[in-house]
Amino acid sequence: MDAIDRALLAELQRDATQAYAVLGKAVGLSAGAAHERVRKLRERGVIRRTTVDVDPAALGQDVLAFVMVDSSSWIGDSAAAFAAIPEIQEAHVIAGSASVLVKVRTATTVQLQDVLRRLYAIEGVSGTQATVSLETFFERPVPTDRGPAVSRSRRSPGCS
Repeated sequence: MDAIDRALLAELQRDATQAYAVLGKAVGLSAGAAHERVRKLRERGVIRRTTVDVDPAALGQDVLAFVMVDSSSWIGDSAAAFAAIPEIQEAHVIAGSASVLVKVRTATTVQLQDVLRRLYAIEGVSGTQATVSLETFFERPVPTDRGPAVSRSRRSPGCS
């Protein structure tokens, strides 16, 4: 991954709807060269997907909570059970006192309580600790201008 790839990624994170001609111009490439580079970044798994950033409040999803999930046994193979709960936006196996950290969005705290009940239904879950966010100062995309060259993803199989 070189500086042009990183510049392409930064431009795409800023606005993924740009035409390849505009994208190429921004990084000093032709439209065709920009398209080919983006295609290769997709093939290598650097670009995992293209999405739209939607304001959760505009959809009535005003409650954001981070939930630490405790377990009585190894829970790292339970990705599908966590993914089956649609209110969970992210789930991470973590080191520390809890086993999994999940990011949950709901419309109400009553719905959050229901998500907690469904978490307890996952085999091995022995407890939860929810922290409700009152305000989000900012959220950042993955930085493209730092770190070593990107290699294949190190994610666990079955996680997306």
